[in-house]
Amino acid sequence: MGRRRQSASLFDGKLRSVVILARECYGDAIMLTPLIAALRKKYPELSIYIIAFTRIIFDFFSADSNVTAVYHAKRDLKRYLFKFFPHKYDLLFNPKNHPSTHFYIQSLIIRAKYKVSHRNTGHETLYNHLIDLGPGVHESTRNLALMGVIDNAPQQPCPPYIPKMPVSTEITSFLETLPPASYIGINISAGTPGGHRTFEQWSELIRSFPEERFVIFSAPGEIVEKRKLEKPYNNVLPSPSTLNLYEVWLIVEKLKFLVTPDTSLVHIAACSDTPLVALYRQNPADSKEFSPLSTQQEVIVSPTPDVIDIENHVVKRGLSRMLERVPVHKFTHAHQRQ
Repeated sequence: MGRRRQSASLFDGKLRSVVILARECYGDAIMLTPLIAALRKKYPELSIYIIAFTRIIFDFFSADSNVTAVYHAKRDLKRYLFKFFPHKYDLLFNPKNHPSTHFYIQSLIIRAKYKVSHRNTGHETLYNHLIDLGPGVHESTRNLALMGVIDNAPQQPCPPYIPKMPVSTEITSFLETLPPASYIGINISAGTPGGHRTFEQWSELIRSFPEERFVIFSAPGEIVEKRKLEKPYNNVLPSPSTLNLYEVWLIVEKLKFLVTPDTSLVHIAACSDTPLVALYRQNPADSKEFSPLSTQQEVIVSPTPDVIDIENHVVKRGLSRMLERVPVHKFTHAHQRQ
């Protein structure tokens, strides 16, 4: 649909406004922040507009001071149609490297002088420039490739970040009691099917390291299981429920390291370069394109599409290797809950 756009190797002209179509999950959003930071650093006066397709992504970027405005293309149509759509923009970027109907439609109807995406089926007619990167390239690198299209100059990578969001009094009080680099975080939630481990597997892991101290993370729907893990063990510190990703990150940045399946917490840890033990399903695209960015990391890949099939002794070895690489704070009787 639509007329074929004129192919161009690089953006030509003054860059005053950029529209970015944001992917739908938290991990995608976090991996987009290095590009946003690079754009803001290179072009301080640039207007950066984000088009969101889910509420969580709309809220995420609405909190980002680097972003000029965020529009929801599905829910808040009145604001989108009257505040955003009538205007023309210098550049549009679709970060997806696979087909997507909603992203195709927005790429077609948004009026931008220059449109960029990755080479894929159907993209030839929609964009002025297609970025050619092979399979397995990290998502953050794919996004940052836009900078080379704009000014054809190598860019210093910007680290990912979590926009500042409200912090509850419960989390503030909890952080005051949490000594830095003393606790191991365990995330029992999973962002994809096949990402969960069982209650018994997490329990055994905690019992296997009685001298270490743990903090449990969970999604709101798994708070009951989180409390069940916190209750019986003296070396698990009960923590309040988090209300947003920024609260999660404030805890994660104080950890010794984090143990988590392949979820957004893998990328939250990268925002503070928190060491990481990451459990991945047998899915090469996930373990390469969304691999951890933390400097110190242990990546354990399941032999099947389910992390439940990673043997407990394999996970324990991963924790032991990480403990050899980070400072060890022994759990003593003085730290036990009365």
